[in-house]
Amino acid sequence: MALDHPGATGSRPDDVPLDESGAEELLRGICFKTGPPRKVGVELEWLIHDREHPDRPVARERLDGAVEAVRALPLSAAVTLEPGGQLELSSQPAGSLMECVGTTAADLAAVRASLGAAGLAPVGLGVDPWRRPRRVLREPRYDAMEAALDRVGPAGRAMMCTSASIQVCLDAGEEEPGPLGLGRRWQLVHLLGAVLVAAFANSPYRGGRRTGWRSTRQSLWADLDPGRTLAPRPGRPPREAWAAHVLDTPVLCVRCDEGPWEVPEGLTFRRWIRTGSPRPPTRADLDYHLTTLFPPVRPRGHLELRMIDAQRGPDGWVVPLAVATALFDDPEAAEAVYRAVKPLAETAGSAVAPLNPLWTTAAREGLADPELRAAATACFDAVHPALERMGASDGVRGTVAEFADRYVARGRCPADDLPDPDALTDPALLTEPGLLDAPGLLTGPLPPGAPGVPPHSPGRPPYGRTGDAPGPPALPPHPGKAASA
Repeated sequence: MALDHPGATGSRPDDVPLDESGAEELLRGICFKTGPPRKVGVELEWLIHDREHPDRPVARERLDGAVEAVRALPLSAAVTLEPGGQLELSSQPAGSLMECVGTTAADLAAVRASLGAAGLAPVGLGVDPWRRPRRVLREPRYDAMEAALDRVGPAGRAMMCTSASIQVCLDAGEEEPGPLGLGRRWQLVHLLGAVLVAAFANSPYRGGRRTGWRSTRQSLWADLDPGRTLAPRPGRPPREAWAAHVLDTPVLCVRCDEGPWEVPEGLTFRRWIRTGSPRPPTRADLDYHLTTLFPPVRPRGHLELRMIDAQRGPDGWVVPLAVATALFDDPEAAEAVYRAVKPLAETAGSAVAPLNPLWTTAAREGLADPELRAAATACFDAVHPALERMGASDGVRGTVAEFADRYVARGRCPADDLPDPDALTDPALLTEPGLLDAPGLLTGPLPPGAPGVPPHSPGRPPYGRTGDAPGPPALPPHPGKAASA
């Protein structure tokens, strides 16, 4: 995820030291922007592989050249490079699901063609099945992140360098109670999130062997850092719970202008404010601290759903985007799904995501677990009429229905269809539409202005970044990136 300021635009005293009450007020004000759900966005991470030898690392010079060629394209999405060489496309804030699908599909068609000219392809898997973690970006923020996460174990490097996800961005919801209210959506997303983990689990391998998890990526997040990746504890209103969580989580690093960044151990942001050491923290430090927290759902004005593995195939990314949007933004579907997943709270128990039994079972078993299969079936049953009410195209609805028939109805997930890692290296297999992303019937190639594809608007910002589009707040850019799920 990009190191964006999760706050309002305009001038502000970034260099003025914060006090504790000021920090709490800022967090309550900037992280949940309420109103009728209108906007949707998607952030797609891809592993970049050689088409002929997908198990071999791509040389840094070759990767740099390919990424620069992609950045030169007239895309509507923002393009960024992750620490291990993953490529991320972050869409604009779209006014509808179909607008988001159309613009992202057109961007992906151009990106696929550009990478293909270099003999490379974007691969939709939650974790690289072959490569060991190898960081290609050498910058102070990643040096600090690596040092901090290494204290816990090897999961941090694996997450930074070998994982890829689909992150769906939705409005936080209305202030009033009801199916589209903030409180209901915040509770729903932490239960439905486990269902999304299970349904879209797509990372059963790591280091050339089976790990025992359908979503190895989610298991890495659970092992990453017991505080940094947790959801806030339930029982308090979302704003209060999140503000306390942010202030009581240790800071990852203290930035400086020169030399390596300091990596303190056990220094919460609250304690940093109270002690003022090693220097008094400022608003800019709080903004940066927010980008180093990796809960399953991150409030950034809007809600950023971070639990979904990258999906393979030409249209695989469309399914979780459409499903999440329909289940959260259609009032009838939101009410039906809330009733369907509410009993999962008993399985989750008192522990918070992603370390509770519900999320662990979702990552390990996928939809082979009967309870998660039943919940996923209810969710997908609610999706189909919701997509029709939302004006989704026949192509989108058909793609979602095909996924439901192939996986949900059979208690399976994408991880169950993957051959063993040795078979994945067969170029004949990889060049078929499926693992390596290739143009599909639904998603491309589509030129700007084609039916369902609005013209590119370079002046409009990617979702969650800069700009003045209505809906989620405009967020001024911050240099650099933090590793993503």
